[in-house]
Amino acid sequence: MGISLPGCGPDSTPFRRAIVTGGCGFVGSHLCDLLLDSGVDVVCVDNFLTSTADNVVHRQPDDRFELLIHDVTDPISIPGDVDLVLHLASPASPQDYLRLPVETLQVGSLGTFNALEVAREKQARFVLASTSEVYGDPLQHPQRESYWGNVNPVGPRSVYDEAKRFAEAATTAYRTKHGVDTAIVRIFNTFGPRMRAEDGRAVPTFIRQALTGEPLTVTGDGSQTRSLCYVDDTVRAILAVAAGSQPGPVNLGNPAETTVLELAHLVRELSCSAAPIEFIDRPADDPGRRRPDIALAWEQFGWKPETDLRKGLSTTIDWFATQLNDTAARER
Repeated sequence: MGISLPGCGPDSTPFRRAIVTGGCGFVGSHLCDLLLDSGVDVVCVDNFLTSTADNVVHRQPDDRFELLIHDVTDPISIPGDVDLVLHLASPASPQDYLRLPVETLQVGSLGTFNALEVAREKQARFVLASTSEVYGDPLQHPQRESYWGNVNPVGPRSVYDEAKRFAEAATTAYRTKHGVDTAIVRIFNTFGPRMRAEDGRAVPTFIRQALTGEPLTVTGDGSQTRSLCYVDDTVRAILAVAAGSQPGPVNLGNPAETTVLELAHLVRELSCSAAPIEFIDRPADDPGRRRPDIALAWEQFGWKPETDLRKGLSTTIDWFATQLNDTAARER
């Protein structure tokens, strides 16, 4: 069976077997789900550096799903035909990439080269999951794909920002020199079930704090903005880009801005929590504003986010509450 997604355009391409690097991560595991549900066989490649097999355990009985425990900074060998390579492997939260700076740079460089080599060998479509962080602390608002960004190359966040910028350059080089059919997507703030409670990003941090009665820690005065896109919308967009012919970069995110303080209040409300809000120091190089211009995604693929922020947060809060209750039950 192949995949033909609604809204992908007239040049939709059927896929039969896909590789997903970082497939046990938050976004990667949801992407594996959508591929499998669409009839595509999946090889999930992960080494559990910042992920867990729990995210895909429900898929392991499916003989169309294969889990390969492997570090993508080493060469990747996959027998058989493959017609799509989705490269998502990378630490993605500040907590992770500040703890794993060298590993983050290695997966963005060596890991990207190895994933590209698989796509080249298999003559497969290759999609790089890049990030809005390539824009740094942007001087252009909203951010369009043509914007080159405002990144501090020696700041604490540079290990992630520059790793992704390098990955974009490597992807482009393989397209121009080797003729690999590549695409780049720049993913903005995505949230949903399977995020790690301790990963340091605003949504899981606020939810964990609200559910446990801890103060919700807002950095700075909370006026900085984020553009929050529910994970189902994000993975649908990634596959729409994959099934098209657009090389990108393509922004994927929600053009509706929310301040960090507004987000904290909303999480507290939806959690029915009385936890207080506490203001703490803002991290170095923390972006002041985040908002994607998604005109290209709409024009090329007919894509825009469909999940309301309140609905997406409510679903995510319910998932976290279940996880916390299960953990508490196991510890009794």
